[in-house]
Amino acid sequence: MEKQQKSSHVVLVMVNFQGHITPMLQLASILHSKGFSITIVHPEFNSPNPSNHPEFTFISIPDKLTESHFSDKDAASPVWSLNKNCAAPLQQCLEKILHSLHHIAAVIYDTLMYSAQTITEDLGLLGIVLRTGSATTMLFYPAFSQLDEERIGIIIGIANTCFLDFVYEIKSPELEALQLKRLRALLSQNATKAMTEVRVAFANVLKRSSAIIVNSMEFLELEALSKVKQYFPAPIITIGPLHKFAPAVCSSLLTEDDKCISWLNKQAPKSVIYVSFGSIANIDKQELIEIAWGLSSSKQPFLWVVRPGMVSGSEWIESLPNGFEESVGERGCIVKWAPQKEVLAHAAVGGFWTHCGWNSTIESICEGVPMLCRPFFGDQYLNTSSICNVWKIGLEVQNLERGNIERTIKRLMVDMEGNGIRKRAIDLKEKAAFYLMEEGSTSCSLNMLIKRILSV
Repeated sequence: MEKQQKSSHVVLVMVNFQGHITPMLQLASILHSKGFSITIVHPEFNSPNPSNHPEFTFISIPDKLTESHFSDKDAASPVWSLNKNCAAPLQQCLEKILHSLHHIAAVIYDTLMYSAQTITEDLGLLGIVLRTGSATTMLFYPAFSQLDEERIGIIIGIANTCFLDFVYEIKSPELEALQLKRLRALLSQNATKAMTEVRVAFANVLKRSSAIIVNSMEFLELEALSKVKQYFPAPIITIGPLHKFAPAVCSSLLTEDDKCISWLNKQAPKSVIYVSFGSIANIDKQELIEIAWGLSSSKQPFLWVVRPGMVSGSEWIESLPNGFEESVGERGCIVKWAPQKEVLAHAAVGGFWTHCGWNSTIESICEGVPMLCRPFFGDQYLNTSSICNVWKIGLEVQNLERGNIERTIKRLMVDMEGNGIRKRAIDLKEKAAFYLMEEGSTSCSLNMLIKRILSV
């Protein structure tokens, strides 16, 4: 009995971005339901509310991060700073837990907290990495892992050639449909020295970890998973969709406005276009105006999430054009934040205009909601290609111009083209539902993870 108690304690190391907090808390909830005791170690900045999860033990570590770290256009800078500042406090924290409990079954850490892998190795602990993005993004890492870290100063100049050689070898129809220009766009996003250092670190921890957890489903990324498994020795365990295994997890850093559900209740089935660009992306005032008039001209009911501060130079929606609110009347509903999973499951929602973050993508797939895609950075471009070209359950909004926005909304919501897209989205929803069944692949993967944790 004593041995079982010792071996059932898992430490999860979280990072402080909404899109990463949510799947980590969902995984924690799943493991807790299987009998594991959970400790969550997290940076102080953007920390989750422990009172929402009394079943877990929360420990904060100093990170020395401020809002200014996240205003830098180089998205890798806060990640690099996070690892630099948190490495020593994280090691001290794990040592204290280990001293108190005498045994930790596993340390599961977010890929962005890559410094955790070296620490777990030093302490003789099982280190497992959680990938909060798609498995397909891991196709990039072989290119980076081939490059010596000592040559980091010239990595920007040679990585494109190395990666394109890798991609050109791919003959799978599914992967070819992702389109090279999208892969190149992803690779070149903010390709600073800090970004390449972080990417090399990602590749290294994925090669050294004891297992790689991916919030996905095998059928969604079959060819990509097959290719990725050739490069990483650790077992890749697809456990998804996490939000379906842990539907009650409260993880939002922003207050959800559930009044929008009452508004949705008054709308016709499949008539509403839901618009949300996630918790990080920003737009300028002109883009806000173009989106507003595009939504107005489409004549479709819409639920639009505009985060406070999302529009550069504005507190909220004071930059909306004159006459817009009068033109849409009760047809439009604007909120600061929405209960997204509940919104996507609502019968009135017929489309989702999204930034294509992975959490939003997989949540939409699970509810059979077709998507309009407007990626902003990083893996969102790759997710867009999967949505539009591989699964064919969405359309890309090529530019934020009111006429183009109106036409693209109508293509999805009104025109015949949208019927085929909607049917494919429903088909994917049904496949996802099967994977949630007891005998589905996701349940098998969860059992594989539990055995992995208990094997040490």
